[in-house]
Amino acid sequence: MTVRVDLHCHSTCSDGADPPALVATRALRRGVTLFALSDHDTCAGDDAVRAVRGDAVRAVEVSCREEGRTVHVLVYDAEKSERWSRLEEALARIRSGRRRRFRAMAERLARRGVSVDVDAILAERGDRPVGRPDLARALVAGGAASSVREAFRRYLRDGLSVDEPGWGMSIGEALEFAHAAGGRAALAHPHQIGESALPVVRRYKGAGLTGIEALYASYGAAARARWLELADREGLVATAGSDYHGPDGGARLGVDVDDEREKRLREWLRA
Repeated sequence: MTVRVDLHCHSTCSDGADPPALVATRALRRGVTLFALSDHDTCAGDDAVRAVRGDAVRAVEVSCREEGRTVHVLVYDAEKSERWSRLEEALARIRSGRRRRFRAMAERLARRGVSVDVDAILAERGDRPVGRPDLARALVAGGAASSVREAFRRYLRDGLSVDEPGWGMSIGEALEFAHAAGGRAALAHPHQIGESALPVVRRYKGAGLTGIEALYASYGAAARARWLELADREGLVATAGSDYHGPDGGARLGVDVDDEREKRLREWLRA
């Protein structure tokens, strides 16, 4: 038997297309029984989600830097205590760092002859986090790239001259805040860091990185088997998520998970 889980999705509070309440409603319609909205570096959508379904797990996807590259860590409010506010204070600093990084990357694009109206984008986003997807969409709108994927390939991916290193917190710092807030932490979409995933897991599992998103919606059978084997070998909980950003983003809400893994997930999350 399987159940449908989604512990990784996004709303308009970060870079998703749907308001948080609509994401929660869509998840209900898809039969998702264990659900979390995990916007980038903000929990602003939590109240709206809880108004739709009170059993939702509060969560956030934290942007970290590790050896010059971006690594995302999913943090879940397992203890449901007031200590979560400590993490939210740290997230406010990350959002401020995101804005500084955004301006720095736009300045580097300008030096390459590619103009982006930073002030207009920041005004439109308000207090919501900004990041490379916003720059990518601006590059497409301005004709500098034919697609968001091309914008990343040509200008924005880690290690290119436009990237701004040194922003955000380290994985270790994120885990410290997660622990202080009573949270559980998992490595998001491990394929994005590939062979570096195992060293990262081994470096940080003793500090609280006790989960890995082995059940990522876009994984085929081989990829899923690879990351489940790593999770089991390293004693990690396998989390499940679609990384849904909206109906036009390709991913559908919900990942089918077998009963045993769903039970372990609930125990880990105290859900």
